[in-house]
Amino acid sequence: MVPDISTGSRTYGLLNYLYGPGRRDEHTDPHLVASWMPGLAPDPGRDPAATLKQLTDRLDLPVLALPKNRRPARHVWHCPVRTAPGDRQLTDAEWAEVARRIVHATGIAEAGDDKACRWIAVRHADDHIHLVATLVREDGRRPRRHEDGIRAQAECRKIEAEFGLQILNGGDRTAAQRPTSAERSKAERSGRPETPRETLRESVRHSLAGAASEEEFFHRLTEAGLRVEKRIAPSGDTLGYKVALPGDRNRDGEPIWFSGSKLAPDLSLPRIRQRLDAGRPADDAHITDRAEERAARPARARRQAATIAERAVSILDGDDDENSAAQLVGVGELLDAIAQTSPASTRKELAEAARAFERATRSHIHAERADNRAIRSAARGIIRAGNALGKGEDGGATAMLLSTTVLVAIAAVRWHSARGHAQQAAAAQRAAQHLRSAYRSASAVPMNAMREQGRRLPEPVRERYASTLEAVLPEQADHVRREPGWDALAATLDQAERAGHTPDVLLQQAIEWRELDTADSVTEVLVWRLRRIGKLPATTAAPRARTNGRTAQSLPHSSPSQVPETSVGPHRVDGRSRGPRR
Repeated sequence: MVPDISTGSRTYGLLNYLYGPGRRDEHTDPHLVASWMPGLAPDPGRDPAATLKQLTDRLDLPVLALPKNRRPARHVWHCPVRTAPGDRQLTDAEWAEVARRIVHATGIAEAGDDKACRWIAVRHADDHIHLVATLVREDGRRPRRHEDGIRAQAECRKIEAEFGLQILNGGDRTAAQRPTSAERSKAERSGRPETPRETLRESVRHSLAGAASEEEFFHRLTEAGLRVEKRIAPSGDTLGYKVALPGDRNRDGEPIWFSGSKLAPDLSLPRIRQRLDAGRPADDAHITDRAEERAARPARARRQAATIAERAVSILDGDDDENSAAQLVGVGELLDAIAQTSPASTRKELAEAARAFERATRSHIHAERADNRAIRSAARGIIRAGNALGKGEDGGATAMLLSTTVLVAIAAVRWHSARGHAQQAAAAQRAAQHLRSAYRSASAVPMNAMREQGRRLPEPVRERYASTLEAVLPEQADHVRREPGWDALAATLDQAERAGHTPDVLLQQAIEWRELDTADSVTEVLVWRLRRIGKLPATTAAPRARTNGRTAQSLPHSSPSQVPETSVGPHRVDGRSRGPRR
């Protein structure tokens, strides 16, 4: 059950909409289900003699009784209350009880207070009602409605439990402001898929992702095509900013501006400065203009980001809440960076993942003093590297990174859930679902190629790698061998051995990197870890014929086209060396 409180200045205009046909003739049988005093509230929906003006005058009477200079400018209180999809249909009597409980909880009309505000509840659809009140009490005073939105939410949670409805997640006032009904209507009329507020919020987030300075942030806003206006102090310092979409104007032809704080709590200039100061990315490495180097940048940036993202998972599993909160902010920037530079095949899902995870980056746990420079630098590197192709080493490296971001999102779900952050946990869960879809799309080609290579290995070689798996992962070996990715894992172990690694040592490192319990596919997670730790290509070519047995196994033979730019050459891992435990 979702309440949505707003205020306005025209009682008649709101009632005309509620009793009218709706924008698409969706309003059916509009009528009152409850009011401050049924005998005094005419119902134009059921009484042919009643008019909207009569109802307006009755509601506004305490307001009009005040001298003009004491009347509030926005005296209309409006609160739609909607049940969740799938909930049963409530009766008029049940909606009347919901209405009375919400006006009581919010301070509009507490039970037993005969001097409270006048209010009505209008129903014109099966799944919701509209509460309308005028914000002057019968005694001429204003109602005590401090934090009425939070109190309405809390009362709705109680009503859901008592009425047997879906119990939704409670808010904590860290969410971005939702578009108003007027903004949504204007977007529909203009044929926009979303409101300007939502478009601007995403554009500002993208401009901030990996930005090294305030100047770069504002430069990116301008490059994104937004109108930008700074608020400058007499000293010349920038105090704030606001943005507008080109062509989005009000009825007077003026641009419709949104300050950063109106887009999201963490997009105000002071909060942006805190983020930049606490986690300023490292300086850019020298970037060469050679064509082969330019082509390798997106893959290299993604491989480096995958390692850093795995470290974020370890931090989220730890006890440092401030550091974890900072990592979540960095993960949000990383997802924004990936979404901006992703190939067309995964762009939509990644954009949805980034939008969903944006809610998971904000809670009441502050991270002003924590350091997230590494993950912000990873986001910056991805943006600086440019757009990735959906094939070849780019495609494989993208799948490698997305495999890790799924684990990060799951870790975020656990972290928020453990701290009672229901909205954020749900947002991280939605992001994980979109990331899984994007991963499946990105990994299809490279994983199929690796599976095919694994199937073509001689059976004695496959059995030897099965024995290696049994030795280092005895409890899960049978399960892993039944997964579809086992052939790809065998191919990766074979490629690692040919590159000079010891398969059992490298596999042990990949397993100890961190737990595998949250992985959808243990084999696929291990494949990408092995390729990252062993500096193997993220893609594979057609398998070469092996000569017999141990001789071939000891000869590294990676062609130049198979070795990624980050590779430092074939090497054997010291058996005593361990990757960091996750």
